[in-house]
Amino acid sequence: MSVPQTAGTPRWVRDQVVVGRLRYTVSRVRRNPIGITGAVIILATVLVAIAGPWVWRVDYASQASHRLLAPSPAHPMGTDELGRDELARVIHGASVSLQVGIVAVVIASVIGSAVGIAAGFYGGRADAILMRFIDIMFAIPVLVLAILIAGLLGPSRTNAMIAIGIVYSSAFARVVRGSTLTIMSLPHVEAARSLGAVDLRIIVRHLVPNLIAPLMVLVTVYLSTAILTEATLSFLGLGTQPPEPSWGSMLNAARSHMELAPWLAVFPGLAIMLVVLGFNFLGDGLRDVLDPRLGEVQR
Repeated sequence: MSVPQTAGTPRWVRDQVVVGRLRYTVSRVRRNPIGITGAVIILATVLVAIAGPWVWRVDYASQASHRLLAPSPAHPMGTDELGRDELARVIHGASVSLQVGIVAVVIASVIGSAVGIAAGFYGGRADAILMRFIDIMFAIPVLVLAILIAGLLGPSRTNAMIAIGIVYSSAFARVVRGSTLTIMSLPHVEAARSLGAVDLRIIVRHLVPNLIAPLMVLVTVYLSTAILTEATLSFLGLGTQPPEPSWGSMLNAARSHMELAPWLAVFPGLAIMLVVLGFNFLGDGLRDVLDPRLGEVQR
């Protein structure tokens, strides 16, 4: 299926190769129900976060209703201890979780990719120093390190995103370093170096394109863990601050009313479970489609 994309290759041949690759990718996607299920869950979550406030026009901070109302047509998910509509708060929590997850993973991927490429590309002392620092980060439990950084920076959603991004950058660094070492041993990369290509050209033209597949899998997998970590930090009071709702802080507030109003914990808990499950399914599906040989990414 691979045909050199040179100027001497007829255009119709190149078009046939592109069409063949697309058909092959589509066929692999259609045979991957887990990935499709994850994509559907994530798409539904994004639609809820974007269109939810327009469909359910209730202020999540309004205390106009009676407190601890059971689910009803007027309040499908009931009301909380202050009379606030639970559905409106769950909808807003979806946008909070997605924002935190995306920003935190972007921070982690940028920092981790830079460290991993530098360690794998230059090797030697740079590799030893950078990877020993990464090993130290791996030696500290993820949640403990996130709590430590968020506590030092101060409780807020922005600081929680920074803390989560720093914590998970070590996983990106290790995977990117391993992939960089593999790519650097390829014949065309060695040929480019022997011909005197500058480091930046090799990184941009040869390394980065070949790192896209493993990075896409890592991003989808760690989006779920970032959302789960944000919920934990908010549960502990180090993430999104009241009165703005997040699923973690809603679970924290529901602890005191579990016997009288169990729905206060059920709905945000289900939301967290579904989103994390969706991103995990999507990550597994992308891994199988992009590279069937890619091993399971673990932290």
